[in-house]
Amino acid sequence: MKNKSLLSVLVAGGILMAGCGDTEEVKKEDKPATEQSEQATQAVDLTNELTAYQQFALEQMDQFLLETEKFVNLFKAGDIEGAKAAYAPARMYFERSEPIAESFGDLDPRIDGRLADIKDEGKGEEEWSGYHKLEYALWEENTTKGYEAVADQLLADAKELHALVQTVEVTPDLMITGAVDLLNEVSTSKITGEEEIYSHTDLYDFKANIEGAEKIFDILRSKLEAKDEKLVATLDEKFKAVDDLLAQHATANGGYVSFEELTEDNTKALAAAVNQLGEPLSQMGIILE
Repeated sequence: MKNKSLLSVLVAGGILMAGCGDTEEVKKEDKPATEQSEQATQAVDLTNELTAYQQFALEQMDQFLLETEKFVNLFKAGDIEGAKAAYAPARMYFERSEPIAESFGDLDPRIDGRLADIKDEGKGEEEWSGYHKLEYALWEENTTKGYEAVADQLLADAKELHALVQTVEVTPDLMITGAVDLLNEVSTSKITGEEEIYSHTDLYDFKANIEGAEKIFDILRSKLEAKDEKLVATLDEKFKAVDDLLAQHATANGGYVSFEELTEDNTKALAAAVNQLGEPLSQMGIILE
């Protein structure tokens, strides 16, 4: 579930305002009025970048559907340990592409809603569905029995999301605010351990959100360099700082340790690195100025 922050609102507002002013005045005697108008309304051409991000999202959704089907099959077969092993890696594909995944109404909460989110919306526990309900079954109740219908619904929702993503219109706003929103996801739930309260696989989600934001940055890199090379260098540095900290908690098999193994100093260091990344990331709106 998503909590839109003031930061993402400000970024979106900055994007909307970017086209409202000229960076320099042009004297009427120097430029015809029609040319002035054309220059004032000319948009930055992000056609290639939008296509690249759409392709990335499609690839992530392809894998998310495949891995969700694998997870559901293990779950329904009663393979508790197999389902536990498949749970976090499958979710990473969803977490990387959340700016698109969350844009389809009720699908995001049906797939990714936590019980706390459901209750906050005034709904009963019977309306809870998706990955986190199956997480509860596996880690808290140590069973798959009685949750078969929830697993079936999760797969159906993943298929619906996969179909809808094929038709999504990727916009500059979706990409730029989406990168900030992914970082907000990290700072509001992953860094606190609230996202995966039963499995404690929060660092998988943390890594996937960072990868999703970094992918958007990489796609926009050349256009950003044309505007502000120093900003690009800063973002490279800050992303590396977060990635290096996460690497300290990686396991030999390519996964991550339980969130419960992190010390207070560990979480403080991660939080500080994310906060230091947030401010320069929010400046990516300059690309549309």
